[in-house]
Amino acid sequence: MDRQKYYEAVKANLDTNIFYHSLALEACMGGIYDFLFSQQNQLVGEPSREEWTLAGLVHDIDYAGDTKDQHPLKTIEVLKKYNLEISPTVDQIVKLHNARAGLPAGALAKAGWAIRCADSLTGLIVAVALVYPSRKLDDVKTSSVLKRFLKEPKFAAGTRRDEVILCQDNDKLAIPLEKFIEICLESMRKIAPEIKL
Repeated sequence: MDRQKYYEAVKANLDTNIFYHSLALEACMGGIYDFLFSQQNQLVGEPSREEWTLAGLVHDIDYAGDTKDQHPLKTIEVLKKYNLEISPTVDQIVKLHNARAGLPAGALAKAGWAIRCADSLTGLIVAVALVYPSRKLDDVKTSSVLKRFLKEPKFAAGTRRDEVILCQDNDKLAIPLEKFIEICLESMRKIAPEIKL
């Protein structure tokens, strides 16, 4: 897989903020995969790390133009415009970030819950960074994000807190909320220059 080609397609098709969000979710998917991989036997039968991160990168590519209303069902169609393809597995992970796709299960369970739980958390993390004078992720603490998440529901009100918090469930990711926030924050810090934070 030539990531650069997918990167360029996502960049070309989306407005800047959604493009940065796509990069953030790609990073989070990699971070969650790495954490679960470090926990023995957590990823048996799951798609590869490359498939997890590619799903994160392209998950919103159809959230623009005449395909926006049918998001996330038009990922393959939009990628074809750029002479790119994804596997049925990656397409299914992409669809699972949307609750209308049903519940992640079987071989896609961890990937499906990872993309659904992390999707709108990226926006909350960005919003926390933007209230700091520096507007930098380096200054954001996990505890600050957790506090805004739990105690300030009107802050970044678009965050689907009910989905993010599912990360804790034993039959989903079994990652405590604070740890999940930490993983995503650290993952996004690694690409901070790319997303201008």
